[in-house]
Amino acid sequence: ASGPTPGQQTASGPGPRQQAAARPARFVATGAYSAFLSGRFAINQSDLGKASDDFLRALAFDPTNRELMQQAFITSVMKGRPEALQLAEKLSDTPIAKVVLANQDIRARRFSAAEARFASLPKQGMTEILGPMLVAWAQAGRGDGDAANVTLLPYLENPRLKVGFAFTAALIADQLGRTQEATRHYQALQANLQGPNLRMAQVLANWHARQGRLAEGQKLISGLAVDGNEFGLVLPALLTAVNTRPVRSASDGIAETYLAMAAALQQEGAADYSALLLRLALDLRPDLTAARLRMSDLQAAGKHPASALATLNAVAAGDPLFAMVRLREAQYEQQLGRSSAALTALRQLATDFPSRPEPHTEIGDILRTQSRFAEAAEAYQQAISRLGRTGRADWRLYFRRGIALERARNWPAAEASLEKALQLAPDQPSVLNYLGYTWADMGRNLDRARDMIERAAAQRPNDGAIVDSLGWIRMRVGDLDGAVQALERAVQLSPEDSTINAHLGDAYAAAGRAREAEFQWRRALNLRPEPEEVAKLEAKLAVSAQSQAASGQATPAQVQSQNPTPGSPSTEAGAGSRVQ
Repeated sequence: ASGPTPGQQTASGPGPRQQAAARPARFVATGAYSAFLSGRFAINQSDLGKASDDFLRALAFDPTNRELMQQAFITSVMKGRPEALQLAEKLSDTPIAKVVLANQDIRARRFSAAEARFASLPKQGMTEILGPMLVAWAQAGRGDGDAANVTLLPYLENPRLKVGFAFTAALIADQLGRTQEATRHYQALQANLQGPNLRMAQVLANWHARQGRLAEGQKLISGLAVDGNEFGLVLPALLTAVNTRPVRSASDGIAETYLAMAAALQQEGAADYSALLLRLALDLRPDLTAARLRMSDLQAAGKHPASALATLNAVAAGDPLFAMVRLREAQYEQQLGRSSAALTALRQLATDFPSRPEPHTEIGDILRTQSRFAEAAEAYQQAISRLGRTGRADWRLYFRRGIALERARNWPAAEASLEKALQLAPDQPSVLNYLGYTWADMGRNLDRARDMIERAAAQRPNDGAIVDSLGWIRMRVGDLDGAVQALERAVQLSPEDSTINAHLGDAYAAAGRAREAEFQWRRALNLRPEPEEVAKLEAKLAVSAQSQAASGQATPAQVQSQNPTPGSPSTEAGAGSRVQ
């Protein structure tokens, strides 16, 4: 990466235009700096495979450059490349390198060496909590339960950290056959557990089963399937596996520690650190499916569904979570634009699990994105028929079915489905907004519609779509000043939404502010509206132009007559902006 920047003029060399003419048709920059920049760009695109290749290539040009070494090391760790271990040796004074080298010690059963590395981690940030857990596991690996207890005790007395450290302490005591200690820690863990947690539930259920309390263990597993989550799909397999120990060794325990910390960091929005810890967990335990599922979620969120699929491909068919894996794989196929493959996989899943609603729900979602609304509504109905006893969490299915039916122009059935969703979840803002907006658009139930939309807006005052609905209902009941005020705020919240900008134009027109109306309609046209909305906007602009040519001012009634119901959930943009 030496010499003048491409296009730069030297004292005796040609100017930029002359240089460009002399340059080969396909100019390819080379050298360490070029590879480094390429790697940085790949990181910004969340393409860790490309970034790793580029940084290793840059390092080959400049092998002693510590910054390049660190970048190549981290990306190699994230991709599970063998170069990571070689680079860790050269960066052995850094925290992540210490952990990578300690993982290697754990695999080789060099527990004392691993303990020393873990103990040297910084006592701040993430490693302030992670470090003691890892030290305790290394001590357990060499059979010293007393030392592990001493390491964990200060943290077990901290209410904020009690659950995580009780989990670690229980597993360590259980591994070492210290039954009374394990029982005390398991009881503390269960007493402080808040909400469904797959790994903790599996560990506790297995402990209960081994103590002769199989029913209590199964109850814990059954508690995972709440609020219509995906655990219902794998519940039978998880119940069958309740007698299988989830953690079989110190190495497994360390992988669990990485997974638990990764989950906590993901909840706090630290996706990069979470992904790094998940990679460390899979480095020790490739069969840790819970880590693979979480890693695939992060990859898909980073817009790399192909990487997410590759992560899940390693899961064995006999794994208790395999049905959930299959469901995610179908979702990632859809993200890759392979709808046919996704639908085929989901239909097979529906056949394999005829009593579960999840596959049909996903089928409905895909069909709805393809504007196959009647088929989508039928898929949602198939899912509803498999619900068994209907609960609050099932409002989502009735809501989706209602949207599909409304888009299929079957309003009576759509209204009934949306009303059912509202019955199940009376304060759900998405349903309040969608049904209220649609009624307002039809000129029906205006008082109730206004109440519903106002309740939705009170819960989500910064949701552009809901504030847009608030402006629209005010317009329908003749409150033009209130309509303009709400719609101006909606445009501030969602400035790139064509439908909302068009609605503000309609409100301006109704208020006699013709030039401002034209401006908003033209802006809406520049924001890629749906084809049918393009025609409506162009018609409004034409009427406005004719009116201004005749009288110098647009007539609101003339403009409104071109489209008496500006925007609607029955248009793709309107529906999309209101589906939460």
